[in-house]
Amino acid sequence: MAAIKLSICLLLCLIGAASGGSANKLRPDFYNLQCPLALQIIREEVTTALKKEPTMGLAFFSLHFTDCFGCDASILLKDTQNFTGEQSAVPDAGSTNGTDIIEKIKGRLEKLCPGVVSCADIVAVAARDSVVAQGGPSWNVRLGRRDSTTSNISAVSTDLPSPFMNLSQLLATFGKKNFTAKEMVAFTGVHTVGFIRCLFFRTRIYNESNIDPSYARSLQEKCPFVGGDDNLAPLDRSTPHQFDNAYYKNLLVKKGLLHSDQELYNGGSTDSIVEFYASNALLFRRDFANTAIKMGNFGPLTGTRGQIRTQCSKVN
Repeated sequence: MAAIKLSICLLLCLIGAASGGSANKLRPDFYNLQCPLALQIIREEVTTALKKEPTMGLAFFSLHFTDCFGCDASILLKDTQNFTGEQSAVPDAGSTNGTDIIEKIKGRLEKLCPGVVSCADIVAVAARDSVVAQGGPSWNVRLGRRDSTTSNISAVSTDLPSPFMNLSQLLATFGKKNFTAKEMVAFTGVHTVGFIRCLFFRTRIYNESNIDPSYARSLQEKCPFVGGDDNLAPLDRSTPHQFDNAYYKNLLVKKGLLHSDQELYNGGSTDSIVEFYASNALLFRRDFANTAIKMGNFGPLTGTRGQIRTQCSKVN
């Protein structure tokens, strides 16, 4: 299993303003009659995967966020001779890690309940379960999404934020999806788990001044000035496998791994929000769960729109 290589800042499939409409047709008990073991199977596979490869702690969560411009499993579609999927357009291909586990889950569910559980719902539930497995909050995942038959490469290419963005750029990107500054900071707190490639933090540890010198030196041992692009470092140096509020505490002492992380606490308008979450773990958990719910309800396909794919990587 490849280690997770991504940043939520790359992924933000940020949750837009219109979370009504199709989202109102979703409900937590959607599979209770047709496939009552669906959620149990998803949880089992996610938990097993994280035990085997702890460094992929952010994979399922990030995969869901990357997908949720429509929450329709379009991110899972692979390229063919006549079709170009979204995976090749994702700024950090690490955000598509975990797709093999999603496909494994889909295979089990197809044997048990053929043509019932969508890939989009599997991704949404796996995201929640991965957070819970690492000690994070739970939330009700509303189900009933269907899978797309197309991709939206241009949206992936242009709308996903970068770990190199400054605060104003981050606020603008989230703002386009109707996220407040506080929601953005709570959302980014998912960086309390997971690992990311050297390629995305090299510039920060060699060129930036708002980083703790000893922290930068320790990272330079893992991430040389030239080469080693795929070497990994934890987004949260303190407790990389535990979902907590240590991410914010690290920012207070200039130990944010990514440029975009430290931008949240760098003399700007979000400093007070970071300080709030650094000292209020329970409220961070609550607010994070609320942003996850908001994201998961953004623009799903429901009813007769889309399809229930037999395999997540290709249309029927």
